[in-house]
Amino acid sequence: MSIGYLPQAYKIIKTKSAEDVSVITYLILSIGTLVWTIYGIQIRDLPIIIGFSIGVFGSWLVLGATLYYNYKNGKKGIIQEKPKP
Repeated sequence: MSIGYLPQAYKIIKTKSAEDVSVITYLILSIGTLVWTIYGIQIRDLPIIIGFSIGVFGSWLVLGATLYYNYKNGKKGIIQEKPKP
């Protein structure tokens, strides 16, 4: 699961678009992986620290790339309504 974020990050960076990526979802996932990493550090559990550190990197990479390309491509807000046909 920890490396599961990397294909999404790769696609965002390769296409320079994050149009269909949910910022809220990745914000929640990013915070969750960070909290678990901090918990692993507090209890000194190396598998939790390593596993969730990779997850922190991947989820924050997706979140950062999504925010960057959304801003660069003119989508300024976190939540945007799609235009009605």
